[in-house]
Amino acid sequence: MSRGCPLGPKTGLVSIGKAAKEAGVSRQSLQYYIMLGLLEATKITKTGRRLFDPKTIDRVKLVKKLNKTGYPLRAIRELFIEGTTVMKGKGR
Repeated sequence: MSRGCPLGPKTGLVSIGKAAKEAGVSRQSLQYYIMLGLLEATKITKTGRRLFDPKTIDRVKLVKKLNKTGYPLRAIRELFIEGTTVMKGKGR
């Protein structure tokens, strides 16, 4: 681990490889989910390392589960976008 990298139990942030392993997907799948807009890294370091928190890892698990039950990734993305829009408008 490089100096000053905010990884570990204190921050709860993990690297893309560890996040993928914890979520039960390949690193390439996680990168693909990011590319499709299904999720974002929790934090990006100055050196460009993407870091993920437990909430994001849970989201990856949900994407995997929905996809496995037959939902296409594009439909999952739309569900997430609609859910975000509904949640933002809820308090108004």
